Amino acid sequence: MKKESTIESRIRKLEATDERQYMINENYEVYEKQGAPVGAASFHYHNFYEIIYVLEGEYSSLIENRTYHLHKGDFLLIDQNVMHKYHYVEKKHDSSRRIILWVTAGMLTELSNGEMDLTACFTKQGSCAYHFPIYYEEMLRGYLVKLAMSEIMEGEFAGTKQVLDRGYLLLFFGYLNTLCGRREYLFTKEEMVTHPLVEQVSNYIDEHITEKITIENLADQVHMSKYHFLRKFKELTGVTVHSFLTDKRLIRACEELKAGRNITMAYQAAGFADYSSFLRNFKAAYGVSPGRYMEFYPDKR
Repeated sequence: MKKESTIESRIRKLEATDERQYMINENYEVYEKQGAPVGAASFHYHNFYEIIYVLEGEYSSLIENRTYHLHKGDFLLIDQNVMHKYHYVEKKHDSSRRIILWVTAGMLTELSNGEMDLTACFTKQGSCAYHFPIYYEEMLRGYLVKLAMSEIMEGEFAGTKQVLDRGYLLLFFGYLNTLCGRREYLFTKEEMVTHPLVEQVSNYIDEHITEKITIENLADQVHMSKYHFLRKFKELTGVTVHSFLTDKRLIRACEELKAGRNITMAYQAAGFADYSSFLRNFKAAYGVSPGRYMEFYPDKR
């Protein structure tokens, strides 16, 4: 127990109040967060993958229209460009400790070397959360802890940790993808809370993404008055309906760009009225221009 405590004291930590939802490192980041987070309280999304592993206590997250309540030992896998947010539960999360792993598609592709699709675990249907048997959970936890440890090697061994980390990543995702193929490890329907209002709105937007969509359109779909709908939606998601709609359009545009569409085709397929509106919102969300974003997917151009 003392040895484990010493190891975990060297883990890189990120304050719960840190609102950063973008990567600083080029390929992956791993760190520990403690307590109820502040920066992830509203819907957001990113163009990399995210894994949350609960070390201690409880943690809850709303992924699109489902809330997952996680406990010690549970894993939550979040795909690229998926709307999600932290779901606060009073007095439940103050003692929460979790390891967060952010990793790019490019990193996983490079690690796999064409032998295995290491991104498949993020796209499996039915759930984003898993309970694994204790043996597998501890094995995966071990790789994450090693990845999250601060660099301790210097001089001629300074590059050793980077090599080891790539090995840990490969082992972690190799085992994770195998385990995620077992349906018995998925969260059950009883362990998830579905929000029909968010689902209805999201589905309607997806089906009419190329069209002009108004607040009145959406309120009619859920049979609410405009103002009651606006209030209820913000209460559930933490974002306004307008922001949610814009984000859904941006996600669609990203999907089009990754599929090889040019910028004009992409923003039109996502329902943006003009390029200037698309460019302004895209740069605000991703921090780069659409052209720069396309450079991450050279094989699709």
